[in-house]
Amino acid sequence: MSMTDADLAAHLADIAGRLLLTVRDSGLFSAGALGKAGDQTANQFLVHALREQRPEDGLLSEEMKCDGSRLGKSRVWIVDPVDGTREYGEERADWAVHVGLSVDGGATVGAVALPGLDGGIVLRTDQPHTIPPAPEKLRMVISRTRPAAEAVAVAERLDAELVPMGSAGAKAMAVILGQADIYLHSGGQYEWDSCAPVAVALAHGLHCSRLDGSPLLYNREDVYLPDLLICRKDHARQVLDLIADLAPTGN
Repeated sequence: MSMTDADLAAHLADIAGRLLLTVRDSGLFSAGALGKAGDQTANQFLVHALREQRPEDGLLSEEMKCDGSRLGKSRVWIVDPVDGTREYGEERADWAVHVGLSVDGGATVGAVALPGLDGGIVLRTDQPHTIPPAPEKLRMVISRTRPAAEAVAVAERLDAELVPMGSAGAKAMAVILGQADIYLHSGGQYEWDSCAPVAVALAHGLHCSRLDGSPLLYNREDVYLPDLLICRKDHARQVLDLIADLAPTGN
């Protein structure tokens, strides 16, 4: 079966999401074991499918030990089988499946599945849709368990409403879906947390960067990405300036 990269990303994210729902709905796992069972099931599917469909590409997954071979490749698939494991186990809607493709370090192609929503949806880079206009009072998505101090401070300066939410993918897609306007994170993430969401957000015309305004880069030896900003382009400059104003200054 021959598919474009975008078709493949969307198909894999969708199928992995359906598998995760099947595992959760089986009733065979305790709350403590469900997250691991779901992660491993979805990861095995994604890894085997990508190696079958794109054998020449590199691969990085949260649930797979990296052997370093991806670093010499231009094209690298970066996946998170379950982004928001806690939310998945709690049967909430704010968890996601990320399937992204980085080309030469950029978040280029991807899909984010939100299987917990009614009927489930998949947002993808090749099928962008119009983002609803921003309301008069801005909304900022933050972690429902560990809200970043910088995000709360910027929200106060903007008089923005705080919207607690689970996974990084769900937060990023909330901006696309018109449920929020700004996603600012400074609590530390990894490449698999943001590659697919950033690719989809960029395809929808959103601003995506580090908190200092520099680009988000992928397929690095160190996969830690400390922070990111995803928002409408017309809010980006104001938010970045506020972040700079809030940064501590040396003596």
